[in-house]
Amino acid sequence: MAQKKIDPDLLRMKRILKALKKEYPESKCSLYYETPFQLLVATILSAQCTDARVNQVTPVLFAQYPDAYSMSQTTQKKIEKIIRSTGFYQSKAKSLLSTSKDLVEFHGGEVPKDLDALIELRGVGRKTANVVLGEAYGIPGLVVDTHVGRISRRMGFTDATNPVIVEREMMEIVPKKDWVIYSHLLIDHGRAVCTSRKAKCDDCVFWQDCPKIGVS
Repeated sequence: MAQKKIDPDLLRMKRILKALKKEYPESKCSLYYETPFQLLVATILSAQCTDARVNQVTPVLFAQYPDAYSMSQTTQKKIEKIIRSTGFYQSKAKSLLSTSKDLVEFHGGEVPKDLDALIELRGVGRKTANVVLGEAYGIPGLVVDTHVGRISRRMGFTDATNPVIVEREMMEIVPKKDWVIYSHLLIDHGRAVCTSRKAKCDDCVFWQDCPKIGVS
C-alpha cells in the first residue's frame, strides 16, 4: 500500500508554530476585559487604534457601564466623551450604543456565542466576532488582522489580500487547536520582527521555513 503523502505546507506550518510558541510563550490577547461584553466593546474600540490606548480608556468606560444593560441606558455623547482618544469616536460610540441595545433586546443582555449573530451587531465584523468567540468562549476562530494577513502572505501560505479568503485558506493549514494562538503569535512577531516597513529576517526564528518573498 502506498504511503499517504503529507502536505509540505502542513509540515512547514507545524515547525513555524513550534518556533513562534517558543519565542513568544506569553502570547495572548492584550486587551483588558472581565466579561464577554467588555471584550466585545474593547475589540470594537481597537479598530484603527492601539490596544495600549484602548486599555487606557476601557477602565473608565467599564466603571460606568460594565454591561450591556447599563451602556444601553446612556447616551452617545456620554460614550463619545470617554472614548474620544481612540479615534473615530463618534462612529464607535454609535456602534457601542446600538450593539448594547440589541444585546439587551434580542439576546437578554448576553453576547451570543454564534458568529452569524455577532456580525449582525453594529460595528462587529468577522475579525471582532472571532476574537470574542475565541477569547471569551473558547470557540476556535482565526482572526485576520493586518499582521496576520501580511505575514501569512510573506510566508507563502496565501496570495489573498481579502481577510475572509486569508482566514479560510489559513484554516486549512493551521491546526484547529492553534487557530486562536496563531493570530496572537503573528501579531507579536509582526510587531517585533516581521514589521510592515522592513522585515528583520536575520532575527526571525523561522527564517529557514520562510521563502521571504517580500509580499506586503
